[in-house]
Amino acid sequence: MRYLRTGVGIAAVALVLTGCSSAASTEGAEVDTSIDPADVTGEISYAIWDVNQQPAMEQLIADFNETYPNVDVSIELTAYAQYFTKLQTQGSSGTLPDVMWMNGPNFQLFASNDLLAPLSPLEEAGLVDTANYPDAMNDIYTLDDTQYGIPKDFDTIAVFYNKAIFERAGVDAPTADWTWDDYRSIAKEITDKLGDEGIFGSGDNYDNQAMVYPSILSNGGSILNEDGESGYDDPASIEGIQFWTDLIADGSMPTPAQNADTSGLQRFLNGQAAMLWSGNWQVSGLLDSPVADDVTVVELPLAPSGERTTVIHGIGNVMSAKAAGDPAAQAFLAYLGSEEAAVTQAELGVANPAFTGTQQAFVDSAPEYNLQIFLDAATDYAVAYPVSKNTSAWNKLEGDLLPEAFSGAQPVEDIAAELADGMNQALAKEK
Repeated sequence: MRYLRTGVGIAAVALVLTGCSSAASTEGAEVDTSIDPADVTGEISYAIWDVNQQPAMEQLIADFNETYPNVDVSIELTAYAQYFTKLQTQGSSGTLPDVMWMNGPNFQLFASNDLLAPLSPLEEAGLVDTANYPDAMNDIYTLDDTQYGIPKDFDTIAVFYNKAIFERAGVDAPTADWTWDDYRSIAKEITDKLGDEGIFGSGDNYDNQAMVYPSILSNGGSILNEDGESGYDDPASIEGIQFWTDLIADGSMPTPAQNADTSGLQRFLNGQAAMLWSGNWQVSGLLDSPVADDVTVVELPLAPSGERTTVIHGIGNVMSAKAAGDPAAQAFLAYLGSEEAAVTQAELGVANPAFTGTQQAFVDSAPEYNLQIFLDAATDYAVAYPVSKNTSAWNKLEGDLLPEAFSGAQPVEDIAAELADGMNQALAKEK
């Protein structure tokens, strides 16, 4: 299940918390570590959005109750499409769940409205150590030098490719030192040789996280620059977008219209695309697909800059400000951030856990896929998914405008300038 992927063709829901009160404070949030776990009592709620992960979350609760038998944790499951709208309403009325899943694009909105509890009391009590998680993941859940979320899992981006298609086309498999030029020439050669069979060299999915951001950032461009402004009109960013428009223009990749009819991901799963930029969330679906035995993974190609960069993202577990001083909520949040909870998720195959050193079960789930690449990327060349206080406002602009460049309807430079201007207007409203 994918929990971010806004995609450039999907309009994100704009969230605006109105009438929020900052009355919910973290005063009295100190952690009393002298309390016997058996003496901690209470009922707490845990909000999640993925029904496929619910059994694993129930297992975590059962394991938590072995130490805290008198804490009743109830899961509040809401489909992702409604999840943050529901949290917005709950935040405005002071009825947020005690502990909940959070993602990067929405985190700052809730944290900046004083609705989330800082992690510092748990850290000071020795119950949480943020050094156990990738720095870039910690960055996603940090606002104004204060961290609020414990990273639950993470994903990075690499290139999946179909070995059988490469062999049929007589094309050598890519290696870790390949470049954008290599990618373009391979995609074109495979399309030329196998296009009559409906096979594309590149089957990408018009996805911000998997496609647009990595190419821009690898090339030295930016989505949000150091001044907190849009980086889309940076020449390096424009070149990152142009990389994709060139693939589409020469027929090596489906057009936006073709992708709307049959997504690049579906083409790859059906053996109709040779390569796909995507994240480790695809693994379980690939293992159940017709191409399961033909797939493996290689690093992103090197940009003209000589670098490769992936965005990193993942769910964070957070605690509402109103629950900050509740020993039951404190204990449960700390347990969710533990090594034991991470190993359980990995063994159950529901997520690639963020706790450093617990990802081997994920790697072992598909040894032929070379999944270590995703883990190495997290420490070697990953940066935090770009977010602001109201990310969804400019995510919508991306979704509205970038397809115009990909389709060839307007030059990339014009779209980039328009997007940067609109994005800066949206960002200015956050100040």
